[in-house]
Amino acid sequence: MTLPRHIPVRIREDLVKLMLQIAKNAHPRECILLLRGEKKRDGIYVEEVLIPPMPIVDEYSAIFNPYLLPMDFSIIGLFHSHPSGDLHPSIEDLNHFYGMIMMIAAYPYESEADIAVFNSKGEKLQLYVL
Repeated sequence: MTLPRHIPVRIREDLVKLMLQIAKNAHPRECILLLRGEKKRDGIYVEEVLIPPMPIVDEYSAIFNPYLLPMDFSIIGLFHSHPSGDLHPSIEDLNHFYGMIMMIAAYPYESEADIAVFNSKGEKLQLYVL
């Protein structure tokens, strides 16, 4: 089921800074993180980030085997970086969508303006940094 475009995504500023720093440290390779949180009446809340088990990353992709994850219904999506600077999901991103949302950080990873969040159709969702 695709999340409607009007559902806002909320995340704390400290998590945004952490994700941007992880993306900077991984550059020029991509990075990948799991997003833990919950869906509430007034939107999606991202509360924590996790490193997936045994991620495989290079300059063009970041993947992990979802079968290595324990059953955890609090994982609501993925975060990954785009060293190319493109802030849009690729076909490969959408084909490997996991959870309710996908967050992408694009080079130069300087601020929340370098992050976007999407639903499984690749439609941009509103991101609120708390």
